[in-house]
Amino acid sequence: MKKYDYLIVGSGLFGATFAYRAKQAGKRCLVMDKRPYLGGNVYCENIEGINVHKYGAHIFHTNNKVVWDFVNALVPFNRYTNSPVANFHSELYNLPFNMNTFAQLWGVRTPDEAKAKIEEQRADVAAMLGGAEPQNLEEQALLLVGRDIYEKLIKEYTEKQWGRDCKDLPAFIIKRLPVRFVFDNNYFNDAYQGIPVGGYNKLIDALLDGVETKTNCNFFGDEFFALLESFNIQPSTFNHNRVQAAHALAKTIVYTGPIDEYFDYQFGRLDWRTVTFKTRIEETPNYQGNAVINYTSHDVPYTRVIEHKHFEMFGQAVYDAPKTVVSEEYSSEYKPGMEQFYPVNDERNNAIADQYRVLAELEKNVIFGGRLAEYKYFDMAPVIEKVLNLNI
Repeated sequence: MKKYDYLIVGSGLFGATFAYRAKQAGKRCLVMDKRPYLGGNVYCENIEGINVHKYGAHIFHTNNKVVWDFVNALVPFNRYTNSPVANFHSELYNLPFNMNTFAQLWGVRTPDEAKAKIEEQRADVAAMLGGAEPQNLEEQALLLVGRDIYEKLIKEYTEKQWGRDCKDLPAFIIKRLPVRFVFDNNYFNDAYQGIPVGGYNKLIDALLDGVETKTNCNFFGDEFFALLESFNIQPSTFNHNRVQAAHALAKTIVYTGPIDEYFDYQFGRLDWRTVTFKTRIEETPNYQGNAVINYTSHDVPYTRVIEHKHFEMFGQAVYDAPKTVVSEEYSSEYKPGMEQFYPVNDERNNAIADQYRVLAELEKNVIFGGRLAEYKYFDMAPVIEKVLNLNI
């Protein structure tokens, strides 16, 4: 008899939510993670009493009441509303593009004035395209919002994010650019939004409560074979094929790591963008007055600055904590050994990913899930929704 029903590789939201549901169903699970802590990219590090989003800003938002009720039954969420600000050569603009942004750009006061200004700039681009479909991100953005918004708030920021000229990026990246003709700085349109009270570790702890876990254990490292040996499973019996050996431990593998690594890169490596952070403590209770400020010009090397206390501290609580923690965020091309953040869903990578997905469909008793294993960008709520809909 196998010791576990599920061996779950990765303790991010997909793996942790799967483990929770499996435990509720009476299944035996082991969750393993190569990092020294649980939670994947939602992990928070407490610095100066502030929950620091170690892998970048994570704001939970959804229109799905089932998902919202599910997470709130585990840990209460606060009322944080994502309202980022853009800094372009020290000029400040509200995001997403709304009447506050248009007033800051052009001095307009009414929706009709703002619409007329955007339409005037869009008309120039439409004439240039002559009815043809936009062929790249630059043309698509100009057609949607015109030159002023594009040049100040989109072009250089996007090029920093992706490391490519906007003319070399596909149009679909920016197909759904939000434009609002109301004075509303709430970035999301979802009905529900917030941050777990006490940080995301509280949510992960609740999901994994009572579940056996193992950290510092890389599925592709020697430590995984050592783990198997601790259960009297000899990897040599399986010619050190880790998947076959893992199936001697558990009936089903839930795999949330990179899909190309699982298949030993046989079709080539998939491209990713990665993000690195420079985090520091500031000797002031309020450094920038907002959780997220985007820096949209090339002269600033980072894409944004996160002040973490504003995710969970409001009003006087901001000043009751005498220090603050800020992180500069830098985007770059992924290299082996770095963390994978954003899939590069261009034609080449999608073709390679499709080949891996075909192999994944043929794997018996292996479930692939999450951003890395599916080579798709997911917000947090859809990941949880997907697991809630699985037959476990």
